[in-house]
Amino acid sequence: MRVLLIEDDPILGESVREFLELKGCEVEWVRDGDELPDVKVAEGFDAVVLDLILGPRSGEDILAEMRRRGVKTPVLVLTAKRTLTDKETCFNLGADDYLTKPFEPEELVLRLRALVRRYLPENRVVLGDVEVDLEGRSLRRGNEELKLSRTAWELLLLLLRNRGRVVTTETILNCIWGDKPVGSDVVRAYIKELRKVLPPETIKTYKGVGYKLE
Repeated sequence: MRVLLIEDDPILGESVREFLELKGCEVEWVRDGDELPDVKVAEGFDAVVLDLILGPRSGEDILAEMRRRGVKTPVLVLTAKRTLTDKETCFNLGADDYLTKPFEPEELVLRLRALVRRYLPENRVVLGDVEVDLEGRSLRRGNEELKLSRTAWELLLLLLRNRGRVVTTETILNCIWGDKPVGSDVVRAYIKELRKVLPPETIKTYKGVGYKLE
C-alpha cells in the first residue's frame, strides 16, 4: 500500500511514517501543504492521510482541490479538530474517513486497509489473456507468471486506477518519480516494458500528452 502522508508535526509525522512502514506500507511524507507541487500527485498513491492544520495552506483547501481536479484517491483526514461541523465540512468536500488525534496507530492501519479495499477496481483484473492480481501484486497468462520491475508495476497500478482516462506524462512523472530528474524517455521505456507483457493495444499512446489503459 502506497500512502501519501501530509502532516506538519515532525514528531507525529515521523512516528506515523515509521509505523506504517513497519506494517509494510510505502510512505511519502509531505511536511507542509505548500510542499505538494500538484495535488494530482495523489493519483499515484493508494490512500492519502491528511492533516487539516497545516499553516498557510489548510488541509480543507488541499482536499477541495483534489476533488475539484478529479483526484479519486481515498483520503483519510487525521486531525485534532473534533467537532461535528469539522467532520461535516470534510465529508462534504470529499473525505472518505475521519480520525481524530490522539489515536491508536493500529486503528489508522485498519482504516487505511479498509479504504484501499473499497476503492480497488477489483482484487483481480483481466486484460485480454492477462490476469492482474492486485492483492498479490502479480501478473499471469494462463499458468505462466509474467515478470515486471517494481517501477513498471507502479505504473500499471496508476493506469489501472485511471482506466479509460488519459494519464498525462507529467502526472506519471510526478506520481512515480516525484522530484527526481527523470524525463519522458524513461516513461516511454517503462510503457514499453508493460507492452511486452500486456495484450496488444491495451495501452494507447496520445502523442505529446500521455497514455490510456483501454
